[in-house]
Formats: sequence, structure tokens, C-alpha cells
Amino acid sequence: MSTSEGKHGIQWRSRMQLNDLDFADDLALLSQTQQQMQEKTDSVAAASAAVGLHIHKGKSKVLRYNTACTDPITIDGEDLEDVKTFTYLGSIIDEHSGSDADVKTRIGKARAAYLQLRNIWNSKQLSTNTKVRIFNTNVKTVLLYGAGTWRTTKAIIQKIQVFINSCLRKILQIPHMESSRPKEKRKTKEHITPRNGNRHEKDEQELDGIRKGGPGQSGLENAGWRPMLHWE
Repeated sequence: MSTSEGKHGIQWRSRMQLNDLDFADDLALLSQTQQQMQEKTDSVAAASAAVGLHIHKGKSKVLRYNTACTDPITIDGEDLEDVKTFTYLGSIIDEHSGSDADVKTRIGKARAAYLQLRNIWNSKQLSTNTKVRIFNTNVKTVLLYGAGTWRTTKAIIQKIQVFINSCLRKILQIPHMESSRPKEKRKTKEHITPRNGNRHEKDEQELDGIRKGGPGQSGLENAGWRPMLHWE
């Protein structure tokens, strides 16, 4: 089955067009006009029927981007539902073609995963390193699911880092006001405090160490965030 006859896809590179995305049991069709999309849909429906397969109309959705055309896409005379957003393979796709909605959802799911492990974070028997490893495997993986497809911006990176900072402060039991003091004030206090310092200052240094990670790592890389590269 082919959906690439003629130039019915979207421009991908200067000499390339992207016509469809194929998955195990799903197919995403891409076109620049309603007419092209209808022709492509008819072609797929006919090819599927020829081998005994049928498209599930109830699960088939149409997402329009930057177009005023509202003519429906049909299969066997039945209109397919137009939507402004839908969830596909765990990621949110919307009409704005951005990543903000997906990132917001991932942060919400990661927060729920974090809260389910309250007993772990409050444990006196587990070391900080163990807690951070648990955070990476049980919270970070939820947070960054599908992150390879995000269109990362400074705002998105900041949201992710704010969430991770908040989690680490709670894991280390660092009061928010203590950890958010201006850096120069912390330095001033360090000069007049006995060498052993107080508990919050030690925790602050520990958090800084987790943020910095090992050689070659930056920011919060080893504690749950590695800035994504833009797609080219």
C-alpha cells in the first residue's frame, strides 16, 4: 500500500515530502489540502478493504492546522470527527503544533508519581543517593516520556527544571525560602558561620552537588533533566 503517489504530503525538506507515519496498527496521514487528504484516505480505505481490513471510523480523527477549510473528511460517506487535540502513544498532539500541552501533562503525571512515593522521600533509612536514583527511575521516566519529540523552548526547559528543583528540595528537606535566597547572601552567611555550618547550608551544598553531577554533565542532567535538541 502506498500513500505517496504525487505530491500529497507536507514539505519535510527542500526535496522531500512526508506523506504518512506508519505504526504497528495505526497510520497517520499528512496532507496540505482537504482534497489531497480525502484522496489519500479513500486510497488507504480501498487498499485495506482489498486485504480484508477495515478502518475504525470511531477511532479515526482529523486534526487541522492553520487552515480555514472545514469540509469534512469521510470514509464510506461517514464524516470523521474533527478534534483540536488528541492523545497518541501517550503524547498530546494539538492544533497549535507545539509541546506546551504535552509538557504540562507530563509534569502532572510526574507529580502524581512523585507523591505516591512520599514514604520513600521521608525515609530515614535510605540515603540521599538512593532516593535520587529512585527519583530518576520512577519519576524522571514519567516526566520525560516522549521528550524526544518536544519542541523545546526556554520556557519549557524552565518548567521542567522548576519541577525537578522542587522535588529535590523536598527529598533533601530543604525549606523553599532557604534554598531560594540570593546566591550572594548565602556566600555572605558562609563567611560568618562556623566551618561546620548548619543543616540547611549542608543540604544546599548537597543539592548543588546533585545538580552539577559528574564530569561532562551540566545543570540537573544527572538528577533528571537533559535539555533536548531541536529537530532539524
